Amino acid sequence: MIRINNLTYRYPGSSSDALKGVCCDLKSAEVTALMGANGSGKTTLIRCLNGLIQPSSGSVTVDGLEIQNSKMLYEIRRKVGMVFQNPDNQIVATTVEREIAFGLENLGLPVDQMHSIVNDMLYQFSLEQYRHTAPHLLSGGERQRLALAAVCAMEPDYLILDEPTSLLDPQGRKDIFQYIMQHRDSGMGVILVTQFAEEALLCDRLIVLNNGYLVLDDAPHTVFSKRDKVQEFGIPVPVSFALEAIIQDVQCAN
Repeated sequence: MIRINNLTYRYPGSSSDALKGVCCDLKSAEVTALMGANGSGKTTLIRCLNGLIQPSSGSVTVDGLEIQNSKMLYEIRRKVGMVFQNPDNQIVATTVEREIAFGLENLGLPVDQMHSIVNDMLYQFSLEQYRHTAPHLLSGGERQRLALAAVCAMEPDYLILDEPTSLLDPQGRKDIFQYIMQHRDSGMGVILVTQFAEEALLCDRLIVLNNGYLVLDDAPHTVFSKRDKVQEFGIPVPVSFALEAIIQDVQCAN
């Protein structure tokens, strides 16, 4: 479990906190959507979860390991994998195969085991035909799958995805989300930052941030049923909920 307790963060030189007393627990085998308007604190929160930045006050623990303890950061980052919005920001190798193997080499896995995992990831993420291809020659969706495969190859206990589908077309978004849900079924906890309400509806839980505060935390359908509140926080309402509101207004008018 990732436990977030009274988490506050202020960027150097800023006059206000980006996060303000955030408290929640993030569980294994649960897909949690994280939504909020620009500047609400989403990126700041997820960067605290694996120690990329350290809290100004409060605490974050990952399966009991404190991110404020520098000696624990290597193990925490092994447990908490992160995929960024733009895959080009984290792809470092010259071929698809080498990219997936990169993190495994750093873990010091035996060569036979490493080859087995790489082959499995190439298959799972439909990248077999690109084994020896340079990543920059892949499409945007293929590069996003590669970034996701490279992180999943290291078998993290938690997977954080920072708007991984925002740069993709509808089919690309559908494909990436399918891979995410498959790994949830293996017991991995997933934290998905998304701007798409329809994606959030498919998650187990939805957390909404507003101006650094955690303002809503419940099942997605329950959160979206509070349409006025959700829209007040700059969150798009799913089409199905918007249509329901229109139907209700028409019925009331009649």
